[in-house]
Amino acid sequence: MHLHEYQAKEILERFEIAIPRGRIVGQSEDAQKVASRLDYPRYVVKAQVRTIERQAEGGIRFAASPSGVAATAQDIFEMSRKAAAEGSHQKIEPVRWLLIEESIPVALQIYAAVILDQSTSSMALLTSRSGGSGIEKRAALDPDLIETTPLRLTDAGLEGDFENAARHLGLPADLTEKAAAIFRKMAKLAYEIDAVQVEINPLALTPSNKFVALDAKLQIDDHALFRHPNLAAYRNAVSDDEDDPNELAADRHQLNYAALDGSIGIVVNGAGLALSTLDMLHDEGAKPANFMDIRTTATSLDIAYGVELVLTNPRTKVLLVNVHGGGMQRCDTIAEGIAIAACRAPRKVPIITRFAGNNAEFAAVRLEGAGISFEQTDSMQQAVRLAVETARVKQIA
Repeated sequence: MHLHEYQAKEILERFEIAIPRGRIVGQSEDAQKVASRLDYPRYVVKAQVRTIERQAEGGIRFAASPSGVAATAQDIFEMSRKAAAEGSHQKIEPVRWLLIEESIPVALQIYAAVILDQSTSSMALLTSRSGGSGIEKRAALDPDLIETTPLRLTDAGLEGDFENAARHLGLPADLTEKAAAIFRKMAKLAYEIDAVQVEINPLALTPSNKFVALDAKLQIDDHALFRHPNLAAYRNAVSDDEDDPNELAADRHQLNYAALDGSIGIVVNGAGLALSTLDMLHDEGAKPANFMDIRTTATSLDIAYGVELVLTNPRTKVLLVNVHGGGMQRCDTIAEGIAIAACRAPRKVPIITRFAGNNAEFAAVRLEGAGISFEQTDSMQQAVRLAVETARVKQIA
């Protein structure tokens, strides 16, 4: 299973490897909005396709402003549609998503990869001081361009001489230690998720002496996926019927989320409660703008991510919060996430809440303390009916 760049980077970040800040967009209309919110000095717009030379093929471009990001995004999407039309007899991967990232200044580009060496049927670390675009072609002309460090499988994971591989890059001592630590993390990643390729190219050294993974490729052994049910969402996303990237990102934030075609955004904890809420909305003749189930493992920042997805959905006319706090997920934690999202989301909509269970009263205090305007109700039925009535008024207006 070959992952898209943004998916690979999500996993790199989980293993404490620095990546640029960025967001995924699925259409050019969203590119300028996202870029404006990110507010970076310079942007890079990257087509999420698994071709080797994206930059040479026009799939990686730079922009200096949100309007430039929008124009660049439009051009890449148009280029993809034109290529698909002209090469309909070929298997051409369409550009469905773009990754809008902060453009990172680079002092040195390093190539680093942990791969399955087919010739020895063992894992190896590949490194080069001359990373960046065209590394495959350059390595074919210069066999000494990339150094190979054998890795051995132990009970503790993949082991090898990471320090020596880092020393051969010719870096100062402190940076050599940092590079060796990254190589060790890459090997740990490969071992823990059964990856046969973990490639960072380039691993950028910035002028402030920080290492950042500017691009990444990750391939997981299909035969080992049964051991990693948490990667199922990634598998769906790299199939022909690819899913909404927001749903995949929400999954990483401990949320079960799906965009729908209604006008009432919902925030609910627990799949059963979420489905009951959808049924009640249907009984009132209304449609939800999304499905959301907050898992018990979600933090307030995870919840804020999901709520922001709901609030930025242009279909959402009102936010319905139906929460029952339990021992592992308290009402005030969810309220804190809602407050964070409501404060930073550009769209403001009426918020109807129904808090019950653990710390229900404190949840309302949290929202009030954050200056969030909301209307608290005492029952699910009351909350649903008020949300439906509010949405209808908003649609008429």
